[in-house]
Amino acid sequence: MSTPAPSWYDLLGVAPDAPAEEVRTAWRAQIADLDPTDRRFAVLNQAAEVLLDPRRRAAYDAELAAAAPEVEPAEPVEPVDPSAPVEPAAPAGSEAAAPAGRVAAVPGWLLAVAGALTLALVITVVVLWGREPSAGDVEGDARAARAAAERAVVPILSYDAAHLDESKAAAQQYLTGKLRTDYDRIFAGLIEKNAPSTQTVVTATLVRSSIVRADEGHAQVFLLVNQTRTNKKYTEPEVYKNWVTLTMDQVDGAWLVSDMAT
Repeated sequence: MSTPAPSWYDLLGVAPDAPAEEVRTAWRAQIADLDPTDRRFAVLNQAAEVLLDPRRRAAYDAELAAAAPEVEPAEPVEPVDPSAPVEPAAPAGSEAAAPAGRVAAVPGWLLAVAGALTLALVITVVVLWGREPSAGDVEGDARAARAAAERAVVPILSYDAAHLDESKAAAQQYLTGKLRTDYDRIFAGLIEKNAPSTQTVVTATLVRSSIVRADEGHAQVFLLVNQTRTNKKYTEPEVYKNWVTLTMDQVDGAWLVSDMAT
């Protein structure tokens, strides 16, 4: 008998009914010490992409259920003659064999419970499906959010000591809410105070990106970014490999960054 391939749940070490936050925590813990070039890094990200997207996770769960080994059907039950005498049951430990082909009848109450549970499951799926945005809407939002995140991450993680005003303005156009306030505070308190004297230039380059989760008007995008730094002391470029998760919100028709985790 062949061993079944591990599922995305197995790779992340979570149960099939684990909530999204538990999946996200497990994913971050799994990739924390991995190099972005490690094959496992990409596989774990792919697992997170599927399990953190409600629509894709539901489809994946359906695939797992369909791929599960089928239980062989029981042999047909012989009709019972109501007029036939009832044979006493053999005592425990008795070597007496049951009549060939005789299968115990399934209690009616068990069939009723199974039917009720199946009906409840169908109703639940229909209700939940009705609350989710359409697949086309989610897919369109995901593409738009990912493209906006790819455009935003480069200016957000770059600056040039000789052109700080331009660097700041380039990043601000993609930020909204508290993140813009935090960015302005950090830029003024650290970069504007130190970069001119050190002549630091940081240039970000996007390596690749993927959608972590998306719904209508909201998405999280995972990006791998290389940052090249030079300054007055180190004229040879130094490259730093980083990952960042941008939370994207749709504001007045435009996708803006509302949160960032690195």
